[in-house]
Amino acid sequence: MNDQEGLAIAIQEAKTSYKEGGVPIGAALVSRDGKLLGRGHNMRVQSGSAIHHGETSALYNSGRLPASAYKGATMYTTLSPCDMCTGACILYGIGRVVIGENKTFLGGEAYLKQRGVEVVVLENKECQDLMDLFIKEKPEVWNEDIGEEERVYSKEAK
Repeated sequence: MNDQEGLAIAIQEAKTSYKEGGVPIGAALVSRDGKLLGRGHNMRVQSGSAIHHGETSALYNSGRLPASAYKGATMYTTLSPCDMCTGACILYGIGRVVIGENKTFLGGEAYLKQRGVEVVVLENKECQDLMDLFIKEKPEVWNEDIGEEERVYSKEAK
């Protein structure tokens, strides 16, 4: 599976979340040999959960896997991962994170790189447009999702 195909799955998940009234962030976890291990989207609004972000939902939907399944895997995500999702990728030894866009929110990319994770940012317009639309429609939900009282952008260096 190439990066565009992996990101396309994550975008489908983000659109599903948006249609459900949730935060439009999706993710897909793909093994080193191109097998889809799990996919998911942000479910904070839909499930009333503080931890069901796109990446953690993809991990949850992967089910219980041996540690070796994560080695060399790629996490595709429509938005730069927050600190919690960054930590989950590091914890499970996911070696590569492909990000649709990081203009809306710059998460833990520097920390991923520091920990030896390959980070690729695709600057995908569809991901950016979906987030811009959502933030315009539901700024309070977006602020809640990133743990802020008003819209902010990360100042973390790339």
